[in-house]
Amino acid sequence: MIDPVASPFLVPFVGAFDAHNTPTLASELESKKSAKKKLAREVEAFSELQRRLAAADKHSVLLIFQALDAAGKDSTIRAVTTGVNPAGIDVSAFKAPSDEELSHDFLWRSARRLPGRGQIGVFNRSYYEEVLVVRVHPEYLGGQRVPVPSTLDQLWEQRFESIRSHEKHLAENGTLILKFWLNVSRDEQARRFLSRLEEPAKNWKFAAGDLKERARWDDYLDAFGAALSATSRPWAPWYAIPADDKPNMRLGVAQIIVEALTALDPRYPEMTAEDREDFPRYAEALLAELEGSD
Repeated sequence: MIDPVASPFLVPFVGAFDAHNTPTLASELESKKSAKKKLAREVEAFSELQRRLAAADKHSVLLIFQALDAAGKDSTIRAVTTGVNPAGIDVSAFKAPSDEELSHDFLWRSARRLPGRGQIGVFNRSYYEEVLVVRVHPEYLGGQRVPVPSTLDQLWEQRFESIRSHEKHLAENGTLILKFWLNVSRDEQARRFLSRLEEPAKNWKFAAGDLKERARWDDYLDAFGAALSATSRPWAPWYAIPADDKPNMRLGVAQIIVEALTALDPRYPEMTAEDREDFPRYAEALLAELEGSD
């Protein structure tokens, strides 16, 4: 089983996690210029580790991003993965489920997008929506046509158990799981919504429904607190990332990914003496071919 290394952002495994009292701004901030420079170095390291992961073809990596609106999921995923071989990364964004997806269990649609060995899968939202958005809006359960126990609390506990079992199974079969909650403050979210309203290039990002969900702020934090408390485990940890400062948020995410992949230590396959035995002959044939084409 994969056990990621500890990080100062790591949510405690034991005890309740209080999402209402988690910092939205890091205690020590890099300047924007410094954060970008350090991020570039981390992405370069990530790129090399991704090549080794693909060559080793032994493990897979699953990165899960959850957050309230305007926390910066899209831009963080883009910033952290830009420069990494796109052939080795698959990003899946999970929106409202389709009719086909609703006819299956809540893990089905994301299970179809899990990364294969040597691959990195990125989930922009995930099956955690079923214990976050659906918990805040239990009326959505009507469209899911699922058996509901006598109380909703029992349903959430059942889903937490399913998630824990699912992630443990993945970890035991070689998937490194890292889960990021990008924790934005209410005031910063308001500023980012205003930016979407005032800047024409960002208008498309705003929807009136965003303000309706904002009115349920405390309910969402309660849901995040319950979900992170119930599902953060050594083999599938949650990281609570302060999200009010985007450059530092992106740097923090990249550092955690690189740290965990470094600990995983994927390696290029080693060639045996027997493998190398015919190399001189192959090289000689190629050189002769090149000389003949001159």
